[in-house]
Amino acid sequence: MTNPFKKEDIGQHPDIENEQSEEANKKLAVSNEETVEEVCELDQAEQPSNDESTKLKEEYDTLNNQYIRLAADFDNYRKRQDQEKENLLKFGTEETLKKLLDVLDNFDRGGKAIANVEDCEMVKESFNLVYKQLRDVLIKIGLEEIEATGQDFDPNLHEAVMQTPTNDQPEHTIIAELQKGYKLGDKVLRPTLVNVATAE
Repeated sequence: MTNPFKKEDIGQHPDIENEQSEEANKKLAVSNEETVEEVCELDQAEQPSNDESTKLKEEYDTLNNQYIRLAADFDNYRKRQDQEKENLLKFGTEETLKKLLDVLDNFDRGGKAIANVEDCEMVKESFNLVYKQLRDVLIKIGLEEIEATGQDFDPNLHEAVMQTPTNDQPEHTIIAELQKGYKLGDKVLRPTLVNVATAE
């Protein structure tokens, strides 16, 4: 007997299809809800709580205030250092000039005293007196002569402007001082110009 129904006509019942579709939709909805909950949980885990946010903000404010105070203190320190340096230079110059004023006064007095004097010895004595006073003032300030004659040549202290071949002095010995050199502490203000012995 021939089957009245064609194979192509046999399919799922509409009710069964609806039930399966509804069940799939429910599963999808549940899956979506779980995914949303997981995302929310991750967001909550990554984001600090209100207490933690407040604590972090307080720590930031504290560090920021410390930085601002430190920067202000450093700026004030730098300004004080600049002012002290300026005052030191000004004070040092002022004190030096005050000490030299006495020497200047003596030059004035000496010039008036020898204006009509023909005695060379008296002029020489006055000159030596004022020169000694000037040297004493400069030495008190810290000026120091650089020793040269008879010393070994030192390029840090001396400047050789002449060389003389000789057997009377060891090689590199300073024979003569051509211009005095001076230093202040360890700082060379002016090297001594010298004549240095060389081998013949």
